[in-house]
Amino acid sequence: MQQGRAQKRDDGKIIIHFDYDAFYASVVENENPALKGVPLAIQQKQIVVTCNYEARKRGLHKLQLITEAKRVCPDAVIILGEDLTRFRDASKELWNFLRERTWSDRAERLGFDEVWLDCTDMIDYNVELLNLNDLQHSFFCMDRNDPTCGFEYDSRQVFGPTFPVHAAAGYELNDQDRILHTRLILGSHLARHLRHELESQKNYTATVGIATNKTLSKLVGNANKPKNQTVLMPPLYDDDGKEGAIHAFMDAHDIGKVPGIGFKLAHKIRAFILDREPAHDQGLVYGGTKENITVRDVRLHPALNPEKLEQILGGPGSQRGIGGRIWSLLHGYDDAEVGKAKRVPAQISQEDSYMKYLHNFDQVRHQLFLLSERLIRRMHIDLMEDDDDTEADTDTTRRRWLAHPRTLRLTTRPRPPLNPEGTRLRSFNRISHSAPLPTFVFSLTEPPSLLADRLVDTTLTNMFRKLHPERNGWNLSLVNIAVTNMAETAADTKDSAGRDIGRMFQRQEEVLKDFKITEPENVSSINFEAQCETDPLPPQAMQGSAEWNEDDDWQSSGDEIEAGQVYVCQSCGQEIPTFAYPAHMRFHDMVGSRPQGLSDD
Repeated sequence: MQQGRAQKRDDGKIIIHFDYDAFYASVVENENPALKGVPLAIQQKQIVVTCNYEARKRGLHKLQLITEAKRVCPDAVIILGEDLTRFRDASKELWNFLRERTWSDRAERLGFDEVWLDCTDMIDYNVELLNLNDLQHSFFCMDRNDPTCGFEYDSRQVFGPTFPVHAAAGYELNDQDRILHTRLILGSHLARHLRHELESQKNYTATVGIATNKTLSKLVGNANKPKNQTVLMPPLYDDDGKEGAIHAFMDAHDIGKVPGIGFKLAHKIRAFILDREPAHDQGLVYGGTKENITVRDVRLHPALNPEKLEQILGGPGSQRGIGGRIWSLLHGYDDAEVGKAKRVPAQISQEDSYMKYLHNFDQVRHQLFLLSERLIRRMHIDLMEDDDDTEADTDTTRRRWLAHPRTLRLTTRPRPPLNPEGTRLRSFNRISHSAPLPTFVFSLTEPPSLLADRLVDTTLTNMFRKLHPERNGWNLSLVNIAVTNMAETAADTKDSAGRDIGRMFQRQEEVLKDFKITEPENVSSINFEAQCETDPLPPQAMQGSAEWNEDDDWQSSGDEIEAGQVYVCQSCGQEIPTFAYPAHMRFHDMVGSRPQGLSDD
């Protein structure tokens, strides 16, 4: 994208966005069904990170202090959620469940509880199957190879709520919008089918948005929560002075709520609109603000355009063309592809935030050790698989690495010093340092605790010292350890970026057995008489030749044929060794050059 230039709109895709309802609480409820129907909150540190909808009816909400939650709802069940393993595993299971039901294999996760699906190919295939004479009894095919796999639906009307609301009743559309209208109807029924399967088979509910790109599908799904779905319907564009659905939908959103516009970018835009620094919300929500600046405020501001946004948001370290990119997002344009399902994650990280003061290195080292141990354990889960070549008579299953991360990254977020009046400015700036990941972390003979201790002493301590040269007195609000720069290994699949050469050599005997040439130990093992029964030699072929001796060695080199051991072909006049006669005659049969009357019989 060139600097300051807005993107072109592409409404050819049908994207479905899933947002699992109260995900952390749902995971705990599935582990213990007795907790369903009671107010349930998930605690991390001293904060409610999420709660189920029964608890929300009682006054609980996200990022609420635990002390306040207990006061508001004394009978709430509070479960500690510091260990993310159960939530991460459930997220991966649900992602695989949805991914297996798509054709494009484009299923992208955002965090633990959100998934985008690109269903364009499924929709377009089923549009071609529509019977225009009986739209009421349509059938959505879920498998191109099995026309009986799918579900019945009414393709005349959209399923579920729409934006704008009147779109469900139908209205005048041009030809292009009419086609999109039909495709979105099919998208709504596919979303309904997937939601119901997710609930019936996995016992999870989700809020779903259906639109033509990732940004719109994510935002429109929030319109009707929970356990519901919403479709953004055409006309999407401005027409004859009337406002299209996209502008009407986007304009009411605060700019900080638009995916792709982070806190720093939103802060700069707010400051330009207000002509001063915006006031921050004094709560637990980082990046919150008391002053609401909407998309409409930015879109209709007389001084703002892609070029001006480039000046405001650009600078050292910023993405090239950031002004045009943000201007496009504010207008509902988003050409980002839904990511294809990956065999291994792009990175694995562990982090923790701290309300208390980390004032000496012993405390810092302890946190580095805890994060490192969790990280290594997570690597064993996400980057390893059972080895299919494990010997059958062994008692234990061997494990093998799917990928080796090559880079280790340490990130911290320091708190600013106190002001003279005792207040402290909020900071969201992180600082990072990267280094090669030591190979000893891939050892499977040492426990993760020993590997983590060694990693802290040999690598992370030096990395931390480079970030914070002072010997003590740090005040960190966050520490993150990540491994990235994955090098895929040990895979036989075509979609893998790596190959396990060792396993290839181990299996080469089996793979190449059909192509292996073996030489006979003795010519007597060759049944020459049987061959001659198939392609017998004519009498003249043996004239002047020595009597065949089965004990003689088979001579395959023409230079070694003695005089008299040849046959002069009556078709082409070539001298042919007697052993090659049958093949030579078959050649003449193929090209049709055998003289009339000459036969092998």
